[in-house]
Amino acid sequence: MTTLAKRSLTAKAGLPLFVLTLTASLAFSGSAEAQEAGGLLGDLAQGLNNAAPGSDAAASLSGRIIQLIALMTVLSIAPGVLVVMTSFTRFVIVFSMLRSALGLNQTPPNMVLSAMALFMTFFVMQPVFDDAWTGGLRPLLNNTVTEEQALVRIGAPFKAFMFANTRPKDLKLFADLVRDNEAEQNAEPAPETPAPATAEEASWRTLVPAFMISELRRAFTIGFLIYLPFIAIDLIVASVLMSAGMMMLPPVMISLPFKVIFFVLIDGWYMLAGSMMQSYVAYGGGG
Repeated sequence: MTTLAKRSLTAKAGLPLFVLTLTASLAFSGSAEAQEAGGLLGDLAQGLNNAAPGSDAAASLSGRIIQLIALMTVLSIAPGVLVVMTSFTRFVIVFSMLRSALGLNQTPPNMVLSAMALFMTFFVMQPVFDDAWTGGLRPLLNNTVTEEQALVRIGAPFKAFMFANTRPKDLKLFADLVRDNEAEQNAEPAPETPAPATAEEASWRTLVPAFMISELRRAFTIGFLIYLPFIAIDLIVASVLMSAGMMMLPPVMISLPFKVIFFVLIDGWYMLAGSMMQSYVAYGGGG
């Protein structure tokens, strides 16, 4: 076989390996975060293979893998957690009702309203996020607490915030439902229990749905108050048009600019955003 043929076969044999290497390099060269994630997974896998079963090193590496899986799980359910355990629900509902009251179909667009509600949620929830980070997540990353202890510490600020902004009536409703369900399973009557007095006494099973219906009630109450002045403008415009004999002219077409300029003149966005953020009980406070 000639030297040229040998080089050709060598090049053909090395082509798949080169393609695989190039593909892997491109896959991990998209960002610095991807490279760090790939290196972390490789180090964890290599360390877990080299560690003796039952040793402290294997336990530490297993804990790291569990933390990584838990982090991925939290990131996947973060949107749902944001909706049910923060102030996002109230903000987005009120903004949607405001747009309907003004008679504007797609202005502001949904993306703008959602972004505004999101950043206002971050503003209100900032103390809760800080306490969850300093009390639970940072010690977990520093290996000073276990996963179970970190989970309790991370959830405690959220429980305190939700409990402070939940009506006792709503909380007692779900507590009674849980009690009745347990009584049916045990086939014996359950004694009457009062509503939880502190956030530690409230369970996640009762606190989260109670907080949600409390938020929905407050959001619809605010929306009703927002609708009243705009309905008055619609009635005035409709009465003027009917008295002038212009029944074929849609009242909404005439009242829309008046509602918009009325909302601008009273500085509606300033008043609405400020009142909604002040409507939340301060984190850690009561009443």
